[in-house]
Amino acid sequence: MAGLKHWAAIAALGLTTFAHADTALLNVSYDVTRELYKDIDTAFIADYKQKTGQTLSVRQSHGASSAQALSVMQGLQADVVTMNQPNDIDLLVERGGLVPANWRTLLPNNAVPYTTTMVFLVRHGNPKSILDWSDLARPGVQVVIANPKTSGNGRYAYLAAWGYKKQQGATDAQAQAFEKAIFKNVPVLDTGGRGATTTFTQRGIGDVLVTFENEVALMNAGASGKDFDAVYPSVSLLAEPPVAVVAKVVDKRGTRKEAQAYLDYLWTPAAQEIIAQHHLRPRNADVLAKHASEFKPIKTFTVEQVFGNWQKAQQTHFSDGGTFDQVIVDKN
Repeated sequence: MAGLKHWAAIAALGLTTFAHADTALLNVSYDVTRELYKDIDTAFIADYKQKTGQTLSVRQSHGASSAQALSVMQGLQADVVTMNQPNDIDLLVERGGLVPANWRTLLPNNAVPYTTTMVFLVRHGNPKSILDWSDLARPGVQVVIANPKTSGNGRYAYLAAWGYKKQQGATDAQAQAFEKAIFKNVPVLDTGGRGATTTFTQRGIGDVLVTFENEVALMNAGASGKDFDAVYPSVSLLAEPPVAVVAKVVDKRGTRKEAQAYLDYLWTPAAQEIIAQHHLRPRNADVLAKHASEFKPIKTFTVEQVFGNWQKAQQTHFSDGGTFDQVIVDKN
C-alpha cells in the first residue's frame, strides 16, 4: 500500500496546470505523450470555446503507464485516462469500477485513436550493427528498455521480442531463454519510457534503445538527431494505446460532457493531424495518407495473435512469478 501511495504522490507532482478557467479537466497519461497532449489540449480548448462559448483548461499528469493507473485507482482525480495499453484501463474497471466494463465500445476503433510500434534507436552509424531483435541478445550489446513491471513501453518491448522469437518457430522455453539473453544486456531498468530515453540519449548509456516509434522519431528529428539513427526491425508488435472517460470521477465532478468531448476530439481531422505530426499513426485514412512517407512500412503482429489477449499476456509474463520475474531472477 505504501508503494501505491508513493506512485500517487509522484503523479500528483507531475501535474502540469494551464491558466485558470471555468472548468478544468485532468488527463492522466503515459510517459512519452507530454508534447502530444500539450498540442492537443491547446487545439481542443480553442475548438470547444468556439463551439460552446465555454472556457476550459486541461491539466496533464505523465508517468509510467501502470504507475499512473495505480495512482488513479488510489484517488488521483482523472477525468480521462489516455494509457498505452488496455490492461491499465481494465485495472480501473476491476478495482473500484472507476471505468465501465464496456469502455472499448464507447469510442471508435476500440477506443484507440492512433497506433504505433516498437523500434530501435542506435548511436549514429550503428557501430554495433544492430538490425533486428536477435542482435539485442548478442554478447557485448547494451540494451536500454523500460521496466515491464511499471511501464507499458517496457511491456510492449518484452512482448515484441517474445513474439519475434515465436514467429521463428521457437518454443516458449526458447522464447524465455531469448528474453533472458536480452535482459542480461540491460544495464538499467527505468520505470518509464521517457526515463529510458533520457538514459540512452542524455546519460549516454547503452548501444540501443527499444521504445515506441514516435519516441525514436522525436529523438532522431531533434537537435541531437545527428547523434542517433532509427532502426526498424523485421517485425514488431502493434501498439494500440487506448483512452477512456473515468466515469466515477466525471460524475462526481460534473465534468462528463467536457471529458467526453475531449476524447471525441481525438478522432477529429484536426487532432488526427496533430497526432501524425507527433509521429504517431493516425486512424483517419486521409491524414495517414497525407503523412504516408513519414511512416516506414513494418510488419506487425498483435497481442491477440500471439498471446491470446492482454489479460493472458499480463498473467503469463508480468504477474508476480511470471516469465519476466524468472528472467530477472536469473539475470546474473
